[in-house]
Amino acid sequence: QVQLVESGGGLVQAGGSLRLSCAASGRTFSSYAMGWFRQAPGKEREFVAAISWSGGTTYPVDSVKGRFTISRDNAKNTVYLQMNTLKPEDTGLYLCVTAPRGSNCPDTLVFYWGPGTQVTVSS
Repeated sequence: QVQLVESGGGLVQAGGSLRLSCAASGRTFSSYAMGWFRQAPGKEREFVAAISWSGGTTYPVDSVKGRFTISRDNAKNTVYLQMNTLKPEDTGLYLCVTAPRGSNCPDTLVFYWGPGTQVTVSS
């Protein structure tokens, strides 16, 4: 069993930055690929970014490329999402996930979901 706890969300003006963190319990953190999804009101859940078990490969969705950076620290069992140049359309509940080691975190393969942290970007 793995438990995920996100933090770092909040209210920010357009153009601002936030850094999300996701702390994972368990001793097998480095065995998983990790990722972030977001859920906006009235919209389908959307993949944001994923990172390989080693941190050597990242998979950001096109809409966040150049603005968001996903990283991980396996010694701290933590994955991060640095979000810069935020836009109102980035608003949503950001969810951390674990997935099979060799995957890029498709939602059909997710093992565990965190409860999420809310990000609100005002215009």
